[in-house]
Formats: sequence, C-alpha cells, structure tokens
Amino acid sequence: MLSRFLPAGLSGRRRFDSLSEREILALAIASEEEDGRIYAVYAEKLRKDYPASAAVFDGMAAEEDEHRRRLLDDYRRRFGEVVVPIRREHVADFYQRRPVWLVETLGLERIREEAAAMERQARDFYVAAAGRSTDAQTRSLLGDLARAEAGHESKAEELAEDHLKGEAGSTEDAAAHRQFLLTWVQPGLAGLMDGSVSTLAPIFATAFATQNPWTTFLVGLSASIGAGISMGFTEAAHDDGKLSGRGSPWKRGLASGVMTALGGLGHALPYLIPSFWTATAIALVVVFIELWAIVWIQNRYMETPFARATFQVVLGGALVLAAGILIGGA
Repeated sequence: MLSRFLPAGLSGRRRFDSLSEREILALAIASEEEDGRIYAVYAEKLRKDYPASAAVFDGMAAEEDEHRRRLLDDYRRRFGEVVVPIRREHVADFYQRRPVWLVETLGLERIREEAAAMERQARDFYVAAAGRSTDAQTRSLLGDLARAEAGHESKAEELAEDHLKGEAGSTEDAAAHRQFLLTWVQPGLAGLMDGSVSTLAPIFATAFATQNPWTTFLVGLSASIGAGISMGFTEAAHDDGKLSGRGSPWKRGLASGVMTALGGLGHALPYLIPSFWTATAIALVVVFIELWAIVWIQNRYMETPFARATFQVVLGGALVLAAGILIGGA
C-alpha cells in the first residue's frame, strides 16, 4: 500500500524511460503472453453461453500468440536465448491489467469493452517502444505491432462478422439481455416493490399515531434495513441459479436487498425534518414517485403492459398507504 506513495526507485519498480531495449522487448513478450491468456480466459468463460463470442476471443488469443512469437524471434536475434524476467507490474508507469479472476463478474458487453481498452493500451506501448529502439529491424517490428494493435478493433470486427453474424449474434445479444434481466432487474424490481409498498403501512401508521417525526424515522429506518436484509438473504438462499439460469445468487441477493432498503428509506428519510406535516407531505410525494418508477421499470424492462402495471402497483400501494394512515389515526 505504501509503495504507491513512494518514488518509483524506492518502491522497487522501474520507470519505462529507464528500461533498456532488451528489457523493453522482454516486457513486450511477457505482455503479449499475458494478453493472450486473458483472451483465452474470456473465451473459456463465454464458451458455454456465448459460443460465437468465445470463437472471437479464441481468434484474438491466437493473434497475441503470433505477436509473442515474432517478438521472441527478434529478441533471440539481438540478445540470445535468455529472456529478462520483467513484467508489467515491475514498471511503475506501465499500464496494468485487471486481475483475471474479476472476469467472472463481467458480462458480455463489459468483456468486449475490456478487450478494446487492452488493444488501445498495447498500441500506445508499441508506439512508445518503437520510438526508443535504435535497431532498424526491431523498430520496424514494433511499428508493425503498433499498427496491428490499432487494427485489432477491425480484426475483432472481422472475427465478429465471421462468428456473430446473423442469427448467432442476435441469439447471443438476446441471451445477454435475458441474463441481465434475470440476475439484476427482476430481483431489484421485486425488492423495490417490496420495500416501497410493505413499509408504507408501518411508517405512516407510526407517523399518524405519534405525530413524532424522529420516532417515525426510526421505525422506517429499522423496517427498511430489516426488510432489505431479509429480502437479500431470501433471494440468495432460495435459488443458487444453476438450474433456473438466473445467475449468481449473491448478485441477485445484492440487487434485491439494496433495492428493498432503498424503497423503504425513500419515504422514511423525509421524517428527518422536524415539522411533522412538512415531512409527511414530502413523504407522500416520494411515495407517488416511487410507485410510478416501479410502473415504468415494469413496463420498460419486464414488458408488462402499462395499464396493468399501473393497476397493480399504484392501486396496491394506495390501499396499503390508506391502511397505514387509517390505523395510525384510529
């Protein structure tokens, strides 16, 4: 942790400008090898659900391996068989890659974005490395690789045209969208509905029974957080996602728990205002916004007809709200 605050020399890492040509070539070889492995991991992750995209990354991994081979041949020509053991983490101002295990949390589009960023960084490295080289053949090779990395986006597009054209691409995009809905939107929407509607009665019953904003806020806070924890654990525990295909249980639990808590806190927070009627008026406005937001999400992402979503959510929420007010005012 301390090393990030120290000069490069004191942290044990070199600056790129201090590297020799031998070290730059060795760094390029190690970087190409690592990038090829990252693309192979992407392909392996995607192979089951997105076989066409996996084929794209297989092709990109093969490209990186070819670059590594060309760099290694040039290194042997100039410096012999022993490659200096230097990697990107040894260079303070060199670009870094995300830890490969984080790929498990990335979706299809995010993986494609990561790959595009990798290609841009590699291109910039080869441009800088070519400018440092005094050997004509090495400079030519590095320039060629810079152009190749710049053209990798086009290469990826060509591979995508080969593997993702027509029905295959449409099928994968539809599958990715469906997975997003099942893993994030559906649990989050269920949590938002539960948090917004189920906490209406206790919060407004307490408000009208006590007319004490602070007491009402404490009841709302406890109800919201308690409901969020309960919904989160319930969502994560009742389905591991292996048979249903709904995705990681901790992702679904997180989406459900957080949205449940937010749904209740929305109309509990106004009661931090000392004036009871001002806080209540603002809370009622927040409830109105929450219910219509749920209707919009249902219509937008779950394709629920607008009229049916309105009837279910707004009418149901209004009845729960009215029950809380009547009970609290009794």
